[in-house]
Amino acid sequence: MEKNTEDYKLIFEKEGVYLHTNAKRSNHDTTIPGFIRIVERAGLPALEWSPLEDQGRNAPAVLYTKKDGEAGEEDTNFDPGYEPDWAVISTVKKDREHVPVKDSGQWSFSLPLSELYSLRKARFSLGRNFLVLTSRGGHPLPPLHFHRGGTRELLRALQRYIILDQSPVDGRLFLAYPHDSGALSQSFDKLQLLDDGGSDLVSRFIQDPYATTFGGFSKVTNFFRAAIRHPESTLHSRAAQDPSLPPQADDEPGFELITCGVELGPRPDVTRGPPLDKWGVFLDPEGRVKNPQKIKELVFRGGITPSLRKEAWKFLLGFYPWNSTTKEREDILRDKTDEYFRMKVQWKSVSEEQEMRNSLLRGYRSLIERDVSRTDRNNTFFSGNDNPGLTLLNDVLMTYCMYNFDLGYVQGMSDLLSPLLFVTQNEVESFWCLTGFMELVHQNFEESQEAMKQQLLQLSILLKALDPELCDFLDSQDSGSLCFCFRWLLIWFKREFSFNDILILWEVLWTRLPCDNFHLLIACSILQSQRGELIGSDHDFNTILKHINELTMKLDLQSVLRGAEAIYLQLVQCKELPLKVQEVLGLYVPSSSDESPDSQASETQHLLSQSQAGAASSNAAPPTYP
Repeated sequence: MEKNTEDYKLIFEKEGVYLHTNAKRSNHDTTIPGFIRIVERAGLPALEWSPLEDQGRNAPAVLYTKKDGEAGEEDTNFDPGYEPDWAVISTVKKDREHVPVKDSGQWSFSLPLSELYSLRKARFSLGRNFLVLTSRGGHPLPPLHFHRGGTRELLRALQRYIILDQSPVDGRLFLAYPHDSGALSQSFDKLQLLDDGGSDLVSRFIQDPYATTFGGFSKVTNFFRAAIRHPESTLHSRAAQDPSLPPQADDEPGFELITCGVELGPRPDVTRGPPLDKWGVFLDPEGRVKNPQKIKELVFRGGITPSLRKEAWKFLLGFYPWNSTTKEREDILRDKTDEYFRMKVQWKSVSEEQEMRNSLLRGYRSLIERDVSRTDRNNTFFSGNDNPGLTLLNDVLMTYCMYNFDLGYVQGMSDLLSPLLFVTQNEVESFWCLTGFMELVHQNFEESQEAMKQQLLQLSILLKALDPELCDFLDSQDSGSLCFCFRWLLIWFKREFSFNDILILWEVLWTRLPCDNFHLLIACSILQSQRGELIGSDHDFNTILKHINELTMKLDLQSVLRGAEAIYLQLVQCKELPLKVQEVLGLYVPSSSDESPDSQASETQHLLSQSQAGAASSNAAPPTYP
């Protein structure tokens, strides 16, 4: 077929680009050699691939369904011919003029560059590197392999029409944006990230992170993909060639797989211990705690027996200093009680007329009343109507708004308070324990969400070091940003475990052993426990999200804790652990710090010796766990 030269212009062409029809199963992989092209049709640029048999013929156009419902003629008999998770789309508009497509012709595609969302380097068990293009509809095309090089030239040609920004979360992922910033703004409007003109997505997270996270998760994920990238980042390239092929003149660009780079070694077996069940033996005659570190180690290893939680939590959360005497603690309680009720009087004394002129306080009260009515209502302490526990929950949260008016109340804070109130059974003590807890996690609730973005980045760094194959799979399903872990990190797994398990998990995390980011290792432990279910199935983005969400109340806490500690010990025993991983674990601090790497290393060695001692005590038999 002859091309209309007025409507068609060839910008770039490269031969020897192989399309892989089944890149996830090495024993059934099919490759089709072909051409990759950048063309302009009626002035609109598109990226096209066609097999060698179709040389000189227009590629059939794949029509990507848009939000407004515009679509071409639907072919109800369309069979993509490859695994569903690589499917491009179910609605296809075929060229009505060209001759019938040969068998390999069904793989041809034409993607308008305005619909290109990302380019990603992926590696599967084949050991080959693939370039995967994803449309703005979230649909990855079949992976392409440049057997003869040429990706550098392709990317250079693409940058004539689009901007490619490397994601800091994943060095293999490059996000595509139009040169026109106005078009970028319009693309967000079409996604309807904003339900109204007066609030943005971050505000929706602040007001209702659960509904936002799980109500429109694909939009949230797209938001994070854009939000976590550095605006000033550019496309950096490093030469790389397939060692199985002869050297070529045109080098490959920097899509190298970012992994740990070293063998981690075996993962050690660890044991959990009994809970802390004695308190008085750790006090001197004046009531000071003689060995706080020993208490923390016992709590980390086994938690705290319920009868001691009320006292021990007040030390773990900073209400009482570890070196305070019994008399000093009595004075602290008296002073803190006075301070609490002074703050409580502030909001209690606000008249209805005054509150009508204070929209911020009125908003806080409304959010708190709504959340209190649905927080842990299955727990007897908060069940039923007119329950005094609900009144205490409301009053403590309102008083916290007076204590920290800049932050105020954000949904999720009621989840943090309810276990504290349940254990202390005291309004004042639960309030000051909440302030101590919020010192650890307050950044999770700040409007900028920088802390949440940073934690997702750190989680990605850890998972890449631990399990590159799992990361590649999540990447292939457009889930590499790990945003489905958002709720886990926001409120420290409160909705994932039973109420009683959360009491144990939180007191373990409050010890800050073996590192401040142990909650990220908890997340890694959960994800790795699900790798067989994820990789060995036909999950896509939506079903991955559904599967993770359905883990709620189905996880075994002790198994997760053992896995997290084993992961930590495996990582720290690696002598060539990358600095980025060391930073996440607190083993390396790039700037001056109060805690040296040597002190962290000694603490790690202590935990390792404890684990080894536990294994040795069982006469080298597999450890038994409670």
